[in-house]
Amino acid sequence: MSSRRMACLLLGLWLGAGVLMAWVATQDLRSADRLAAHPNLAAALQLKSLGANQTLPLLRYLAAEQTRNNLETWGTVQLFVGSFFFFFLLFGTNQGKFSLALALLMALIAFGQRLFLIPEILSRGRAMDFLAQIPVYQHTQLGVLHYAYSLTEVVKGGLGLILAGILIWRTGGRSLNAGQ
Repeated sequence: MSSRRMACLLLGLWLGAGVLMAWVATQDLRSADRLAAHPNLAAALQLKSLGANQTLPLLRYLAAEQTRNNLETWGTVQLFVGSFFFFFLLFGTNQGKFSLALALLMALIAFGQRLFLIPEILSRGRAMDFLAQIPVYQHTQLGVLHYAYSLTEVVKGGLGLILAGILIWRTGGRSLNAGQ
């Protein structure tokens, strides 16, 4: 397999996993409401013993924790995927500076998300889990953090699509044998 094809495969896996993680996050958050509305018979008996007022917050907490765990794990995985992808392009292909800059920018976005956005999202979300009345400013701050994370994901995905186009259609690049 050529190095460009391998780079396309790696990039496709990274972008595809990002889309999958976004879909999983939305499904996790909806699962608590689905389960409370339509539990199976054994679960219905257990949930009924807790009472309706305590069941839904507990289910939502479980769904939120699962989403936070997935977000944290995905953030860490992206650190390695982004680094590996950049260094693969740098040392394993003859891609030019623009392609390398795009890959580096994608990796840096992933680093920024993992080091700054994800920890803030996790801590602010956990602080609000069992509050009876969530102050508007806390809800707004968490919404801004989620928006910033989503925006960085879209930017990273857009850069990845540009890079994919370059990898697929561009010929040439820098020479690995420049000294010969």
